Amino acid sequence: MVQPPEQKPSQPEKERKSSKEQAGAEQQPVAQKGTTVNFSQATPAVVEEIVGRTGTRGGITQVRCKLLDGPEKGKVLRRNVKGAIKEQDILLLRETEIEARSLSQHAKGGRKT
Repeated sequence: MVQPPEQKPSQPEKERKSSKEQAGAEQQPVAQKGTTVNFSQATPAVVEEIVGRTGTRGGITQVRCKLLDGPEKGKVLRRNVKGAIKEQDILLLRETEIEARSLSQHAKGGRKT
């Protein structure tokens, strides 16, 4: 019986693993043909005051922040922030035109108009 000749791998096993790892680490997202990605400019703002908690389960924190850059530098905005936040943190705001609604003191049981 004739056995087929053994095929040698082009690279040793160790080198093959490292090249796969490198390929995964160096791999960048591939843009599909005809698509463009536009990033908006972010405006830095520093948190001056934590107003309170909001959201159905208290997972959102309302803060007052002061813009550090841009045409409206120095303007103070009220914003809702998800996640851990404390005073003197820097937020990067994608838009500075819209301000969050103020928290009302009698807001239990639903929103009052």
